[in-house]
Amino acid sequence: MIAIIMRVLAPIINILPERIIRYIGSKTSEFFLNKHVKLEVTGNEILSERIGKPTIFIANHLSNMDGIVLNKVLKKNNVTFMAGTKLNTTPITSIFLKTVKHILINPNSVNRDAIKNALAVLSMRESILIFPEGTRSRSGSMIKGKKGVLLLARLSKADIVPIALEGTEHLLPINQNDMGKETPQHATVRVNIGKPFQLEKKDHNCGNWDEECVYTVMRKIAQMLKSEYQGVYKID
Repeated sequence: MIAIIMRVLAPIINILPERIIRYIGSKTSEFFLNKHVKLEVTGNEILSERIGKPTIFIANHLSNMDGIVLNKVLKKNNVTFMAGTKLNTTPITSIFLKTVKHILINPNSVNRDAIKNALAVLSMRESILIFPEGTRSRSGSMIKGKKGVLLLARLSKADIVPIALEGTEHLLPINQNDMGKETPQHATVRVNIGKPFQLEKKDHNCGNWDEECVYTVMRKIAQMLKSEYQGVYKID
């Protein structure tokens, strides 16, 4: 019922002052999580160790609830999300976008300003979260990652921390026709936090070094997932 009410009221809410939109979105997100989610987190000790350290968190992407879930999990890590511009075009997702710190990116172009802003965040010893796949998986398993995370990691020299998500595809299933009509369901959501790592130094003898790096980075996520979630990074 609350989801239906929010969809109806979303266009009105979006014309309110931003601080009020953030308040409504935050309270609604908290309600959704408390009502619909059994949250299981592994690796909280790693998150505690990363507080106050510049960190690039990377995660697989299954649902529009991924950001809301991870904002809760990473609450103490002062995280800013790299978020696709599409989220700002739908009234309901726009409300929830405003509840988290974010930098808008266009997944299909070079985002110099977004990279500059992300570097500024990391320079203040805060955290960035990126979904390297660039979009939600429609199959519930991992799809090919993009190279943007490599540039940010090389320029910032920040540690990368992989996060494996399971269950959010059941929490807010994708509506292929209209993401504004997606409805929360009850689900168990598992969040597995991996160990920090750095990109390997470039091997000039490798012609496809960036592709190799993306593969290595994405496998860090895949190795923490059940096999049905590993997709193109399936571990034999």
